[in-house]
Amino acid sequence: MRALALVCLLLSGVACTRTDGGGPQVRVGSKKFTESVILGEMVAQVAKDAGARASHRRELGGTTVLWEALRRGELDVYPEYTGTLRQELLVGRALPDDVALMKALAGEGLRMSAPLGFNNTYALGMKEAEAQRLGIRRISDLTAHPELRVGFSNEFMQRGDGWPALRDAYGLPQRDVRGLDHDLAYRGMESGAIQLTDLYSTDAEVAAYGLRVLEDDRHHFPAYDAVLLYRADLETRTPEVVRALGRLEGSLSEAKMVQLNARARLEHVPEAQVAADFLQASLGLTAEVRTDGRASRVWQRTREHLFLVGLSLLAAIALAIPLGVVAARRPRLGQGVLGLSSVIQTVPSLALLVFMIPLLGIGSKPAIAALFLYSLLPIVRNTAAGLQGIPWEVRESAEALGLPSGARLWRVELPMAAASILAGIQTAAVINVGTATLGALVGAGGYGQPILTGIRLDDVGLILEGAVPAAVLALAVSGLFEAVARVLVPRGLRG
Repeated sequence: MRALALVCLLLSGVACTRTDGGGPQVRVGSKKFTESVILGEMVAQVAKDAGARASHRRELGGTTVLWEALRRGELDVYPEYTGTLRQELLVGRALPDDVALMKALAGEGLRMSAPLGFNNTYALGMKEAEAQRLGIRRISDLTAHPELRVGFSNEFMQRGDGWPALRDAYGLPQRDVRGLDHDLAYRGMESGAIQLTDLYSTDAEVAAYGLRVLEDDRHHFPAYDAVLLYRADLETRTPEVVRALGRLEGSLSEAKMVQLNARARLEHVPEAQVAADFLQASLGLTAEVRTDGRASRVWQRTREHLFLVGLSLLAAIALAIPLGVVAARRPRLGQGVLGLSSVIQTVPSLALLVFMIPLLGIGSKPAIAALFLYSLLPIVRNTAAGLQGIPWEVRESAEALGLPSGARLWRVELPMAAASILAGIQTAAVINVGTATLGALVGAGGYGQPILTGIRLDDVGLILEGAVPAAVLALAVSGLFEAVARVLVPRGLRG
């Protein structure tokens, strides 16, 4: 068991380290789309220039994740849109203007900047040739085409101002409507898999893919003025940063934002560089942008991934093996333990991760908790099976020697069940390596980060930068436990 613990410690021992400078800490967040990441980079660079120790947690899933993180104090500031605040986050309140909106936010302990200068509203779009062939120019024209194949972003499918409200407002008859990632929708349009999708009006892909933006002739979508949303205590903790961020107000036109998005999405310029170039040209602010090489990036993600997998696996081993012993010795209680572990295993991994956010916030904690729960079943089941498979003659011999129950467990039963227990741990470890890629959605880092960014930027190289090391690590972990089994388990007890 000591050797086993050493293996797990090796997996988790390479913990993430961070070099922090001086100044007050400012934590910036951004959503999982390019414009939000660019704005988040701008905020982080402006805050650093004002003397803060700024960090940027990028691509943190959807609106609710960032909103709750800001309210809980896990973030200090992130870019948001007034339409989203009114229609999604503060829905049901009468907020006719920005003054009323600011008052409502103050009740939540939050502040909102003046608009940054552009309106990124929702819209619906089709390929220009397809729209021309079908004679579709306005959203109301869609009522005559129930056969259209529609793909909307997952968030748009559920938002208060999204598909359900739009369908009711226009009386739209389409039923073949599916949810998918916003960035994948453009490729779906290009391949012909879908014919209609939701757009952000500042998306660079609107022009690049030759899309027609349908006129919102009933004015369903409100204005989505880009603003910075921040915690009220930021004004007292770092007033100089708040004043510096004020320089971004009114600095971005819609055309400029489309241009910045195009540099990142279509020309594959890093978002940090896009933000730095804009700040240099518009505000005269010089920011140092450090671009890590591929090897450095992979090493950093490897350390983050090993931390998630190793720590969650250690915790699971510490709990699951005793539970497996209980399940073997108390069959009725064991059925309950195995049943509960099985129920946890049936919860989709992404849903389990999201369930952890209200309890543990964002970052590595919810990811480790979710991975820990997923690791329990293979270890509990294999421990119980290994102990129950010990021949009764062996048990009787141990009892005949006068060994107490604890000594029989440690000296006879666990060593004889070691092959089965190690197989369970090996299965849990391999599952963890793959599932941990989802941790990037809540800011836990790991190999999922380049995969998410690669999907967003349509960059196969970035996707492979996360996918290939994850596959190699899974094979390496499996091989490592095979080697441990050969050392710890006598040849005659191997399966």
